[in-house]
Amino acid sequence: MEKGSGRSRIRFCFVLLAAVSFWLLLFYFHFSILGGEGSESGAWNQRVKGAAAEKKNSKPKNYPFMRALRTIDNKSDPCGGRYVYVHKLPSRFNEDMLKECRSLSLWTNMCKFTTNAGLGPPLENVEGVFSDTGWYATNQFAVDVIFSNRMKQYECLTDDSSLAAAVFVPFYAGFDIARYLWGYNISMRDAASLALVDWLVKRPEYKVMDGKDHFLVAGRITWDFRRLTDGEGDWGNKLLFLPAAKNMSMLVVESSPWNKNDFGIPYPTYFHPAKDADVFLWQERMRKLERPWLFSFAGAPRPDNPKSIRGQIIDQCRNSKVCKLLECDFGESKCHSPSSIMQMFQGSLFCLQPQGDSYTRRSAFDSMLAGCIPVFFHPGSAYIQYTWHLPRNFTKYSVFIPEDDIRKRNVSIEQRLLQISPEQVKIMREEVINLIPRLVYADPRSKLETLHDAFDVAVEAIIDKVTKLRKDIIEGRDDSDTYVEEISWKYALLEDGQRTVGPHEWDPFFSKPKSEGDSNYTRSNISVAVKAIADQLVAFEFPRQ
Repeated sequence: MEKGSGRSRIRFCFVLLAAVSFWLLLFYFHFSILGGEGSESGAWNQRVKGAAAEKKNSKPKNYPFMRALRTIDNKSDPCGGRYVYVHKLPSRFNEDMLKECRSLSLWTNMCKFTTNAGLGPPLENVEGVFSDTGWYATNQFAVDVIFSNRMKQYECLTDDSSLAAAVFVPFYAGFDIARYLWGYNISMRDAASLALVDWLVKRPEYKVMDGKDHFLVAGRITWDFRRLTDGEGDWGNKLLFLPAAKNMSMLVVESSPWNKNDFGIPYPTYFHPAKDADVFLWQERMRKLERPWLFSFAGAPRPDNPKSIRGQIIDQCRNSKVCKLLECDFGESKCHSPSSIMQMFQGSLFCLQPQGDSYTRRSAFDSMLAGCIPVFFHPGSAYIQYTWHLPRNFTKYSVFIPEDDIRKRNVSIEQRLLQISPEQVKIMREEVINLIPRLVYADPRSKLETLHDAFDVAVEAIIDKVTKLRKDIIEGRDDSDTYVEEISWKYALLEDGQRTVGPHEWDPFFSKPKSEGDSNYTRSNISVAVKAIADQLVAFEFPRQ
């Protein structure tokens, strides 16, 4: 019994030891192996959670323009996202020029054209061509003053630049260069521009975005500010080629197809309404007019320019019984009479607008103001210039006949226009008349109630441009590596959301190398200067057509 009992105890102890060993191994396996894996997984989870928490708790980079962007979301603020800060420039950059207005032109006393906030003297309505009020003998280069005075009436001005959606620089760039275009060396021509950028770059407002939120206005064509070299014989100054100015946006009456820092705005017309009713009454009057002429042209030939088609246009008009012609050569004073010009446009269905001394003409805006459908011969005369103010679909309001078709005598202008049905003409004319508010500059001493004029449209476009740029910066989006400045005219035609450009039907019109294109217009401006002297000698008061 004791022997058997001893074996039983031994067996029991063995089983107990085995069981204990099993459970010890089981616990060891669980805590050592699985526990180790759990620790690594837990550490990873902790890192993920930590990263997520860090991302959640991390603050977006505090760009200095964030406060301005946040005003967009303040629905109780009617100026949210629309504030404009205006630099308080030393008076030598603007007001002093007006005090010395006799120096703004070698031949014309510009003092009378700077009166009435830049609108010029009132026009008398002797022949009943104009409205009784709102019409002035406005100089075509007066946008500097008109725009700056309109800005003084802008409803969302701010003295706090951190709220500003854009920053305006009230430099009279056009008046400045006009003083020194003839008979002055490049040091004089560049002096004010160099002084301006030197003043600006030291300002904290400029440093926020290195000037990319800044804009200024010049009532002249871009080629007056794009001197290619420092040769004394080259035209204009180099304002738009200065590094600090390249970041800013410059609004000009004619922009460059090959540069990205300038934007076209309308030439001033003779009409500057003070209230909405002035515009509505004018529009209604233009709708009701009888228009006996199929088409008309006011202008002078360019015999010294072999590429000009003006000679052929004048010939076609002379040979047509349905064309009204005002030849603006020596001795033809009617071409410089606002009343005669507007009367002709008011009596025409279509108004021919070939290139002037450069791509554009003030006449295009005068004709549309008269409800006359413009006929363009080069896309640089309107379609790529005024993309803020005119519809992208140019067929809605105008007719396009390529210059080569006229040059090669492949097209009869009369026959081309007669192909457009009376119903379509009426639709197009209505489109033109509806565009009138956004093509005129309202009287700077007042404010239209609901309509947006050319000033309003331009300011809104600048604000949209700066706002988009700021959002791109925040989102880390940068198109500078893919943006090709030499084809900047194509980007202006892109619809909202589009970012890439490709071949275009107008490529042949802008296929010149940029330097050649710029120098071509430099030479063109020199011819303008020579002819301007002749014009002044015969005492013409109003700009050439």
